[in-house]
Amino acid sequence: MPIDGLFTHATVHELNQLINGGRITKVHQPYANEIVLVVRQGGVNRRLLLSAHPNYARAQITEIPYENPQTPPNFAMFLRRNLEGARIDKIDQVENDRIINFYVQTHDELGDLQTLVLTLEMMGRHSNLFLVRQKDQRILELIKHVSADQNRVRTLLPGAKYVLPPAQDLANPFTSDWQGLSTIILDGDQTAWPRAIQQTYQGFSRQSAQSLALAIQAGGDALASAQNWLAHFDNLSPTLYRSESGQLSFAPFDWPTKEVPAQKESFASLGLLLDAYYVGKAEHDRVQQQASSLIRLVKNELKKNQTKRKKLEATLEDSEHADQYKVMGDLLITYPHLVHKGMDSVQIENYYDENRLLTIPLDPRLDGLKNAEKYFRRYRKLHTAKEYVGHQIEVTDAEIDYFQQIASQLDVASPKDVNDIKVELTQEGYLRAKRHSKQKQRPSQPDRFTSTDGTLIEVGKNNLQNEGLSLKKSNRRNIWLHVQKLPGSHVIIHSDHPSEVTLTEAAELAAYFSKARDSANVPVDYLPAGKLRKPNGAKPGYVIFEGQQTLYVTPNAQLVNRLRQK
Repeated sequence: MPIDGLFTHATVHELNQLINGGRITKVHQPYANEIVLVVRQGGVNRRLLLSAHPNYARAQITEIPYENPQTPPNFAMFLRRNLEGARIDKIDQVENDRIINFYVQTHDELGDLQTLVLTLEMMGRHSNLFLVRQKDQRILELIKHVSADQNRVRTLLPGAKYVLPPAQDLANPFTSDWQGLSTIILDGDQTAWPRAIQQTYQGFSRQSAQSLALAIQAGGDALASAQNWLAHFDNLSPTLYRSESGQLSFAPFDWPTKEVPAQKESFASLGLLLDAYYVGKAEHDRVQQQASSLIRLVKNELKKNQTKRKKLEATLEDSEHADQYKVMGDLLITYPHLVHKGMDSVQIENYYDENRLLTIPLDPRLDGLKNAEKYFRRYRKLHTAKEYVGHQIEVTDAEIDYFQQIASQLDVASPKDVNDIKVELTQEGYLRAKRHSKQKQRPSQPDRFTSTDGTLIEVGKNNLQNEGLSLKKSNRRNIWLHVQKLPGSHVIIHSDHPSEVTLTEAAELAAYFSKARDSANVPVDYLPAGKLRKPNGAKPGYVIFEGQQTLYVTPNAQLVNRLRQK
């Protein structure tokens, strides 16, 4: 289901249980539209993610360790000055809309107690996050400034008075007496119920309206069925669904659905559910935004080299027939008197082939000797090119393999990996270095996982990480893994005698972070890291080896999330 008013109600219910009364100890802004507040409540630190992303707006407790920028954005600095050390006094929802208010008790510049309201509006591309002073409803700051010509209904700038978005004239299902339900049920067309529910009650998405309609159809008493269904939003059992085609969807409880899902997975909290659902989607979207120029570069380089290879293949094929041009030249220079200007071909007895007649195409502007010279030049060019073209095909194939590797890394990259890939492409000369860049960029750290038996496993997500992990940092007796004959991550098990469980789990990580992510029965090679070698002049992350063993595994996203270190 999308984040509608009903899911927002469930979210507020969970957040009140987990962080209400807690103190905000840290404020981070890992991405342009998202804030992470570290809230300490009951001796436990929890990370509250507030996202105003146009596609993934939500509020949740997250376990994902987001990477923060080296220089905090202005909005993060403003929130730090005003919210760090403050106490969350209340969390509520505006009616059954997608708006959450976090009431925060803090002190102003004079030391007087004041209440600030952190308001998250989850409205698609209009999503926003505001810090509002409660006593006069003034907007102190907001994550997205919107000029008056972009929004004529409300002024969304610091200093303006905060005004709620225009309200829908619909009943709040959590406070309504549900008398309107009888009108809906009296309509005999059950297929029209979901639409009628959406038009009568606030905060229903199409999916939640369909689920309620199914619950009413399955129950005897319509009112009792509706109230029982609604009560689940305060008694949560978060559920993730996977269809036969691999599509994911979620709900705050295991509710009635039109299509029977292929798989269902339950979670202990909405936060864990949303982490599992959004970790791939949101990360991929951020990478696409941050790496758009790199993605274009990689596509262009692949296209250029693939076109170049086709031309080289055509030249190589021509060079295989170079001797034919020498024969034509020999015959023309032997019988020049048979050729006159204006002729476009001539037939001459081929003394190299039992005097059979050979038809030789001619340039009508040239005589016999000049045509012979033209064929000899073509023969010498193709004969010389044969060795050169073979070498160029090897170089071009290496370039294609390299950029396919980069493309595969961008597919599985997290935002912190994008800068490493950019640095590598700059070092290799594919991107122009910034003139005034004096600070040397250090590669980010590989992703860290802990196997079921507690062994550390590290996964390189780009060539700079791979090279450091496999050739510079690792104990040479540690076990190294890589998907067989495909682009993918280097994986190191920090043990020279890992258990079968750890070896299998590391192989599944290697398969997941590779071009074979969506395949089954993926071959993964493994051997001690000390057997790896890097040829002279090879690009970053390229290694050769022998004496490997092979495991066959199936990538598993759930295993990746379970083993990832928090």
